[in-house]
Amino acid sequence: MESKEYIESGILELYVYGLLSESENDEVAAMSNKNPEIKTEILAIEKAIINLSSSFSPFISHSQFEKIKAQLELKHGKVVTMRDRSNWSAYIGWAASILLLIGIGYQYSKVNQANNQVATIEKEKSKLQETVVDLETKNKQTETVLNVVRDETNTVVALAGQAVAPTAKAKIYWNKQTQVVYVDASGLPTPPEGKEYQIWSLKLQPQLTPTSIGTLANFKDNRSKVFAVEKTGDAEAFGITLEPAGGSPTPTMEQLYTLGKV
Repeated sequence: MESKEYIESGILELYVYGLLSESENDEVAAMSNKNPEIKTEILAIEKAIINLSSSFSPFISHSQFEKIKAQLELKHGKVVTMRDRSNWSAYIGWAASILLLIGIGYQYSKVNQANNQVATIEKEKSKLQETVVDLETKNKQTETVLNVVRDETNTVVALAGQAVAPTAKAKIYWNKQTQVVYVDASGLPTPPEGKEYQIWSLKLQPQLTPTSIGTLANFKDNRSKVFAVEKTGDAEAFGITLEPAGGSPTPTMEQLYTLGKV
């Protein structure tokens, strides 16, 4: 696996959070020792977590202070302006009010900081959960592909490139007993916007009769490029054409990308 793919897989975040098994931890550690880019990424993730816990400092802005002061004045009335500096009672009351404002403002600031910290942690938690779900999905896809390739009951049909795309190629994995069909389209170029590959089950005798068994939707999003299509029980050949999104009732022969006999 390339370093970029390994980093983008999300496994390094799970490693830093301590959510991997012992064997997986050993694997990541070994990769880190061999690859400086992966080691740098791990350090960056650890640094981000440390910064998250230490990036808050007590602070109350002027606007926050004025809001708190206005709330106190609304509740308790205006603070009496001291006219005589010798009036120590008024002075002490005024000073106490200022200290109260500062204290409440500080607490208000701390509450805001705590709320922001909770929101950030929840966001990181959500991101981590998405990473775990994504990894589980990828593992299931990989398991499906391996099962298809390793199934000895499957008939493998190689489809060669045609005139419109000589270098294109594909494979059909067809279980004649269950009639289940999988298509390995990793040898096909990414279809243009608004187009999809359509798979055809072909009868050659007594005349050429094509039957659609599905399209390869979401081609870009399928990393393995292995697709399950509709079942067929009597194919003598398979072909793949490029059609408008959603498919066509009959194949566009000018856009026949691959073809192969069973």
